[in-house]
Amino acid sequence: MPGKFYVALVIAMVILMALSYLPIHGEAEVYDTVLRLHVLANSDTEEDQALKLKVRDAVLEVTAPLLNGVTDRDGAEAVVRNHMADIKAAAEAVIVENGSDQTVTVMLDMEEYPTRNYESCAFPAGEYLSLRVCLGDAEGQNWWCVLFPPLCLSAATEKEDAEDAFIQVGLTKDQYGIITETEDTKYRIRFKILETVKGWFD
Repeated sequence: MPGKFYVALVIAMVILMALSYLPIHGEAEVYDTVLRLHVLANSDTEEDQALKLKVRDAVLEVTAPLLNGVTDRDGAEAVVRNHMADIKAAAEAVIVENGSDQTVTVMLDMEEYPTRNYESCAFPAGEYLSLRVCLGDAEGQNWWCVLFPPLCLSAATEKEDAEDAFIQVGLTKDQYGIITETEDTKYRIRFKILETVKGWFD
């Protein structure tokens, strides 16, 4: 009997330790809180890659003031959907100014993203709402960022600014930790578990 008791005690301790690494309830909201930006270059030539960055800047110039004051992703999605024509026009203006005849396609829908690391945080792989700007054949290297909250903007790249941005749109500090404390063993494991569980349901 004592042997069985100790075995049960060890099992219980292992379960408790494992539970401490699991994502807490609601951490999947990481996927539902952000709106990503994905700009796809025509090709990997130096000219096309430079053009991609100019288009990115033009898109951000349009979206930044529009999203100022927006408090959740649903609001951000509504704003962007209502200004898709403006975003496309801004991208096309850059194309013309640079003497190119590349086409511009702008879409707002769900898109599968790999794990992405940014200056102040990392996002788990999974499906996110994404504004995609495709230039020409869209076969070149991509540019990825977080359009909302506005982590694409230099003013929001510091960790403190990023935390404020995410807390303001609804993430708790524990939920925010899943995307920022990835050097910590506990959060790194939780990050990977979150990716795995998300993959099961996609």
